[in-house]
Amino acid sequence: MISKNALAFAVASGGIFTYSLMDAIMKGLSIESGAYSAVLWRSIVGAVMLGVVFIARRRPLPGPAALRLHLMRGATAGFSVLLFFWGLVRVPMAQGVALTFLAPLIALYFAAAFLGESIRRAAIWGSVVASLGVLVIAAGEVQAQASTDYVLGSAAIFAASIFYAYSLILLRQQAQLADPLEVALFTSIVLSGLLLVGAPWLAGMPLVAQLPAIGCAAVLGSVSAMALAWAYGRAEAQVLAPVEYTAFVWAAILGYLVFGEHVSAYTLVGTMLIIGGCVLAIRGKAAPAPQTEAAA
Repeated sequence: MISKNALAFAVASGGIFTYSLMDAIMKGLSIESGAYSAVLWRSIVGAVMLGVVFIARRRPLPGPAALRLHLMRGATAGFSVLLFFWGLVRVPMAQGVALTFLAPLIALYFAAAFLGESIRRAAIWGSVVASLGVLVIAAGEVQAQASTDYVLGSAAIFAASIFYAYSLILLRQQAQLADPLEVALFTSIVLSGLLLVGAPWLAGMPLVAQLPAIGCAAVLGSVSAMALAWAYGRAEAQVLAPVEYTAFVWAAILGYLVFGEHVSAYTLVGTMLIIGGCVLAIRGKAAPAPQTEAAA
């Protein structure tokens, strides 16, 4: 009989893989139409699909406490997702994903600030190691004489990891009050509503040829969000943490197959340092929240 942790690990693995596929599709859409339009239409389609399921299951509307969390996380995740895909257009997928691995480490400090948790010595040393990893990746950009767009893309993804780190704290709280379907649906609704405010100036209508890709991205994102919310509602983050780092492998493979991108030695070494820093920081203690952006 499969243990609860093993089942959660398997489901989380599937969630990481499906989100990696969505990353590749969204990078292509962002290159064609801009990150704002790509995220807007993916979120709207996802909200409609999840809404149909939510209504068909006759689910009650969330209470005030859950709704407040949905609003807060939708807004925070929105900033993170926009910055991430804007940056991903400008850097290889593997490097972009590597920089997001900083999120669980940053989340430890947010947990101390907002949840009153103490910062352990391991977290401080982990921060030092992970910071070295970021410096190695930056050194690779200097050595390759990276363009301004390349540097700005990396900076945007680094900023996205900060917003995402806070959304991790909120996601862990959401998982205690709502099921995966509700979490994914209301995150999409809030994100869509916020993006529609700026749509007349920052977005355009999708091309007919883009509709299949948008629909596919919405399906993959929704499936990933529900899978990860389900998994993290049933197992500690420290149990599932190793599966999060498989996103780098999928990003490297998909980046090469779809966009012809190559992983530099600097990115590989920097990623190993960032992962090592995160593992050191959460060793012996559950991390405050899951890592992947899939639930966004």
